[in-house]
Amino acid sequence: MQYTHLGRSGLSVSRLCLGTMNFSWTTDKADSFAVMDAAHAKGINFFDTANRYGRPVPGVTEELIGEWFSQGGGRREKTVLATKLYGAMGEWPNESKLSALNIRRALDASLKRLKTDYVDLYQFHHIDRDTPWDEIWQAMEVAVQQGKILYAGSSNFAGWHIAKAQAEANKRNYTGLVSEQSIYNLFERTVELEVLPACIDFGIGVIPWSPLNGGLLGGILKKSEDGQRRLEGRSAEAVKTHRPQIEAYENFCAELGHEPGDVALAWLLHQPSVTAPIIGPRTAGQLDAAERAVELKLDEAALKRLDEIFPGHKPAPEDYAW
Repeated sequence: MQYTHLGRSGLSVSRLCLGTMNFSWTTDKADSFAVMDAAHAKGINFFDTANRYGRPVPGVTEELIGEWFSQGGGRREKTVLATKLYGAMGEWPNESKLSALNIRRALDASLKRLKTDYVDLYQFHHIDRDTPWDEIWQAMEVAVQQGKILYAGSSNFAGWHIAKAQAEANKRNYTGLVSEQSIYNLFERTVELEVLPACIDFGIGVIPWSPLNGGLLGGILKKSEDGQRRLEGRSAEAVKTHRPQIEAYENFCAELGHEPGDVALAWLLHQPSVTAPIIGPRTAGQLDAAERAVELKLDEAALKRLDEIFPGHKPAPEDYAW
């Protein structure tokens, strides 16, 4: 496994981040534990979750991780733990978003479920348009002083949200954001307009979610032809809409001699500011494919061909004005 710093921070994280949204949903407790153990065995030290994750009720995923930590064996010590807050955890006021009160209560609740006394990276799952940044940063500073969090991150922010957050943090001589978690893959490249340029400028690490775009970049045509996957619902509609691109992509991956999912992850690892794509394996065996992507090097010709198949964006305003 390879490691890098999370943005401009001194925190070292693996080039792959283990996403846990499947835990308790498509992955049961035993398999969740097996996936986390396998991740550590492969050197993956960066785990991402959220207080809203879990079935049948939010919070179950954090509880599963907490149970896994409680087994000992250095599991918590070896893990850079990231969780999030924003979504409603109850029906009463102040049980959602980023008020100082909810930050305090949501963090304490997550720590209890996770069976730990601190979170390495505490992320805002969405921008809160109703709460001023001086209130948000004051609450986060208190949590840092209490030793409950180490770093702050954002998720699904616009470029100007990131800029405003950092400007307000700078007024307080506070570090501010060290990471941004956004949807980013060969299909979804909107962040290249303003989010990535902002992250590069502020030294913020990008943690892409949905790196395979719901499986469309994971060899979906070949898998459906081989009977490994049924095309139905939104997947079938997406394949119908994008079939020429997907065919061109899978054919090019075959020319390279690599699996489509490996190429999609490797492409992200070649992009500026990207720290670690979030992978969401349902079984321990699915980690093997992701591990291969870290070693896969794409030359300029390959990167150019991928841009031809999946055109991206220049930074704004050049993309649309010049």
